[in-house]
Amino acid sequence: MAKHQKHTNLVRRNNDNFAPNEIAILGAKCDIISDLVSKVSQNLNNYKLAYFDASHAKDVIKNKLSEFVFHHEGNLQITTTGAINKYQQRIDFAQFDYVFINGNHYQGAKQILILDKAKEASVLKRLDQLDNIQFIIKLDSETEFFDFLVEKYPNIKNKHCYTIGEIDKITNHVHNLIQEKIASIKGLVLVGGKSTRMGTDKAELNYFGKPQKQRTKELLELNNLETFYSVQESSNENEISDKFVNLGPFGGICSAFQKDPNLAWFVLATDLPFVNEEIIQLLLKHRNPSKVATAIKGKNKEFVEPLITIYEPKAYPILLQYLAQGYSCPRKMLINSDVEIVEIDDDFIRNINTPEEFKAAKEEINDK
Repeated sequence: MAKHQKHTNLVRRNNDNFAPNEIAILGAKCDIISDLVSKVSQNLNNYKLAYFDASHAKDVIKNKLSEFVFHHEGNLQITTTGAINKYQQRIDFAQFDYVFINGNHYQGAKQILILDKAKEASVLKRLDQLDNIQFIIKLDSETEFFDFLVEKYPNIKNKHCYTIGEIDKITNHVHNLIQEKIASIKGLVLVGGKSTRMGTDKAELNYFGKPQKQRTKELLELNNLETFYSVQESSNENEISDKFVNLGPFGGICSAFQKDPNLAWFVLATDLPFVNEEIIQLLLKHRNPSKVATAIKGKNKEFVEPLITIYEPKAYPILLQYLAQGYSCPRKMLINSDVEIVEIDDDFIRNINTPEEFKAAKEEINDK
């Protein structure tokens, strides 16, 4: 008898305890930890960073106001006095490349251990939280490893070890930890449109001796991107069926993220025959995984092209937030989000929507 499943088995975004990518710092006084985070963050200000801490105020009355402190680099500090709900924190931190956690208060999935003789008892109390130490920081070079640490983790002395003043080395190590979790990219060719004005399926039009959907897929595959067709309904492995029905390209993009929310998706429409391999390579070259997306924009156009865009995993929760407000326009999301923009000549991004436009475009392509 098949086991009854109470909930749909959705693919989940890879999260640590509170964020997609986090590290807890523990073993020193809280002001030493916050000072270290501040210095390292200044060196990494091209990323979106956050610091998660508990309130240190005494005799706290019930907090009526959530405090969000935004810094000029766009980084964020959340200090909380309330009960922690990891699902809410994952929403709050979904857009951040890296979250530092005050490990004296909360357990992070990865840890930086600071060795401070004055906090030996505190480390002993949190010994079981040290299950994924990335590196060690000593307050001074004379500090020895505590006996109980070596007993519990015999290889701990083989970990990278820095002194608290080696900010550049610490920064570089954290930078590598951020880079490790940058999403890989797959391609998504949008072929599910109604093609009302064309009168025939635009994905099947022949500009280059083959159906345009095939050529569009090949453009992405030439750049080593495993590529899927976004279609209304299918059981083929290389096609992604619309799970968000009647929402056009927006639904296709969300359906790809529902299939795998841990990938970045390079989205390309089939009605853009002048997009060539150079433009694909240009977008890949300028990809900025710290942004919500990397998008093409015509130099004389006001807005970006949502259907020549690399959408990062952090775009998915934002798309769903727009849907919850009754909007299903990917361009509206991109216009109002932090997006890397790559400008090219307008000629490359002409949509072909009518039989007259198709005839003219085919002649132009043949002449070239």
